[in-house]
Amino acid sequence: MMTEAATKYVGQLTFQALTRKPVAVGRFEHVTAESFPHLDLGAADAVVIAPCTANVIAKIAHGLADDIVGATVLASGAPLVVAPAMNEKMWANAATRENVATLRRRGVAVLDVESGELACGAVGAGRLCAVETIVAAVERAVGA
Repeated sequence: MMTEAATKYVGQLTFQALTRKPVAVGRFEHVTAESFPHLDLGAADAVVIAPCTANVIAKIAHGLADDIVGATVLASGAPLVVAPAMNEKMWANAATRENVATLRRRGVAVLDVESGELACGAVGAGRLCAVETIVAAVERAVGA
């Protein structure tokens, strides 16, 4: 699943081609009487959001379900793994720090960001952690 903002970086069709599975995007207007994508996706063994922006972290911390990602998180009882990635100033912002603390108190596995060159060209903390770190967190979350 992808937020609408995520599709500005990588297209929905790219994810569909790589995964060979349908990719739900945005506000999920395609809900029918037979299909509830947020409930279907929430039935997973784990929900992983990587990369996870400050905006999505805030939405999850405050229980917002205005798109497929937020609705799936609320509908799921599965372990949640969040791998933040954002500008170093956004990562250091008090609101983001409080939202991350809220998620951690609720048992969400919020992974640590790495330091280095960021997508915006700045250098600092906020870089997405290594894929191996995300995989290890998911394995821990599902008891593998």
